[in-house]
Amino acid sequence: MAETFTAQMSNVPDGTWRLYVVRYNTTAPWPEYRFEQTQPPTFTDRIEAFNLLGFEPVPGAGWTWVEDRQDPDDAASPVVLIAAIRVRSCSGVVA
Repeated sequence: MAETFTAQMSNVPDGTWRLYVVRYNTTAPWPEYRFEQTQPPTFTDRIEAFNLLGFEPVPGAGWTWVEDRQDPDDAASPVVLIAAIRVRSCSGVVA
């Protein structure tokens, strides 16, 4: 069975989006893709980004969304949306 990871997608302060795969117990940078758009990436955009990073959603996995703030101590701080999904390495790709 392939190892699974949590992938997250969030909007960053400049309004664009980034997708990254959380990799614990490593000093290597986490795989990351930055979308050059301010609107949320479509399902197809996300799948293409995963393919470029060498990952795919685990069959049956769905996205979960949570809302946070850029400054957790300031209730008026801009909203940050964070999405998560379980992923696995694509066949033949070493992550």
